Amino acid sequence: MATSFSSPPFLSYPLTRTPRFSSSSQTPPPNSQPPNPPPSPKLTTTSSEQQPPVTVREPKPPKPTTTVETTDWIASSLTRRFGLGAGLAWAAFLAVGVISEQIKTRIEVSEQEANTRDVEKQEEVVLPNGIRYYELRIGGGASPRNGDLVVLDLKGKIEGRGEVFVDTFDGDKKPLALVMGSRPYTKGMCEGIEYIVRSMKAGGKRRVIVPPNLGFGEKGTDLGTGVQIPPFATLEYIVEVDKVSIAPA
Repeated sequence: MATSFSSPPFLSYPLTRTPRFSSSSQTPPPNSQPPNPPPSPKLTTTSSEQQPPVTVREPKPPKPTTTVETTDWIASSLTRRFGLGAGLAWAAFLAVGVISEQIKTRIEVSEQEANTRDVEKQEEVVLPNGIRYYELRIGGGASPRNGDLVVLDLKGKIEGRGEVFVDTFDGDKKPLALVMGSRPYTKGMCEGIEYIVRSMKAGGKRRVIVPPNLGFGEKGTDLGTGVQIPPFATLEYIVEVDKVSIAPA
């Protein structure tokens, strides 16, 4: 009796494959969370309600132009009526007048400077009205007449007290203006100063002693400079005539 040997029954089991991952693509561990994506930039929009109001400026009206009448209308009229030559002749006439006036002024200034001289020996001069003066410098310019404009520097003080009540020689103070024959006087000026200026010339300089009757009289005055001129005060001045000219109309 033959004995048959049979192979044991083949048992098949499911094969489990272990997945292999390359180093370039590894699966993160199950517990790890994916990184948060970068925040997206926020766009800020300004609504129409938040925008500042737009101010509409109205255009300014044009400034009114004023027409100034000059002597140009004469040249225009002559040009229209008699031609271009007449207009040019009138313009040349005006130019010659301006140039001649400038030349005249320069000549007068040159003559004044040339004829002005200092006095070496000062002597007292006594006038019939009681004014006394000392000539410090003899002017070489014009002498003022009634109605002329005189520009002068002035320094005045009370004799015997030394209180100065006016001084245009000091610092940046402007000289005084005197229209001959007009009233009232500028502060610090008196009748005696006008009287003495009439006999001076432009460029001249004097030391003047004015008696009370030609100064501020028996009442005195308050010049508003902190100095009170007492009654019957004798005044001492330094007067220098800078310029003599025709007063403006």
